[in-house]
Amino acid sequence: MKYTENAINVMVARTYKGIGRAWIVKNLTNNKTEKEIVALLNKSSKEDCQTTLDDFDRKKITIKNLLITSKDFIDGVVAIGDSDFPLHRGIVKNSERPVFLFYRGNLSLLNAKNDNIAVIGLLNPDEEIEKIERNVVAKLIENGVTIVSGLAFGCDTIAHRQALDSKGHTVAILPSPLNNILPVKNKGLANKIVENDGLLITEYLTDTKSKRELGGRYQERDRLQALFSNSIVLSASYAKNDLGNDSGSRLAMGYALNYSIQRAVIYDSENNSNNPKYDLNRQIIEEDPNSIIINQHNAPSTIKKLIMVKSKIVKNQPDQQGLF
Repeated sequence: MKYTENAINVMVARTYKGIGRAWIVKNLTNNKTEKEIVALLNKSSKEDCQTTLDDFDRKKITIKNLLITSKDFIDGVVAIGDSDFPLHRGIVKNSERPVFLFYRGNLSLLNAKNDNIAVIGLLNPDEEIEKIERNVVAKLIENGVTIVSGLAFGCDTIAHRQALDSKGHTVAILPSPLNNILPVKNKGLANKIVENDGLLITEYLTDTKSKRELGGRYQERDRLQALFSNSIVLSASYAKNDLGNDSGSRLAMGYALNYSIQRAVIYDSENNSNNPKYDLNRQIIEEDPNSIIINQHNAPSTIKKLIMVKSKIVKNQPDQQGLF
């Protein structure tokens, strides 16, 4: 398993009370010694007592032992400050930037020079939704795009499978550790992604302790789908309503808007106007005049337009104001 002492130090620092991602970005973007990190933690953490180098080292041993138990499932971990830590796309608050990632597969697919496009959608697409999504993904692959999605059932699974069927690359972003693929039924798909030079990533080394915590991890997964993509395509999804309909797709598209990531929706007003599974697509078209609309009539030209989009890549800037 590949990791640096810097990555372990970042992971340990994150375990202290009151130490969040913004603090990590501000203080640990440039590699620091354990002594320097402990001094910073004693100034900022909410622990009941001062930490020591011995305390810090014990925590490092615990994390390294956890990594050892997961060595059959994880190829490595990278953290902010590592030379190969991938840069995110878009304009993002430091509190929402990833600070470490566990990975299995081809990490270079997250390289800022790579053309990554996320394709997401609802869990229960109909045949027509699946058909056009497959066509869009196939055309994206033809143009050298890497497909990013969340390994969920429905549209995510379609995106990953079509990328593989088209002999392309795909990245799956998970809400769970790599030794416990969720959903379980997509474990085989996850393995196939890696076998075909794809990538699995997650921010988590251990399982959740509650359903509420797992729900939060799904939301964080949705954020990463936007952060590692030049643009994001919504295949189809319900809009949030009083009937209880909501989706991770809505959250991911919201993150993309906040981060200035180009958004696109698949929609044909002639054929989809009465289908509630396109409610979120319609809502985005109405609210965002900059969104790109893809359908069977304009797919070749709009897909080329989408591929031309290059999201802003913000390099490490730990001293940005107003982000902490």
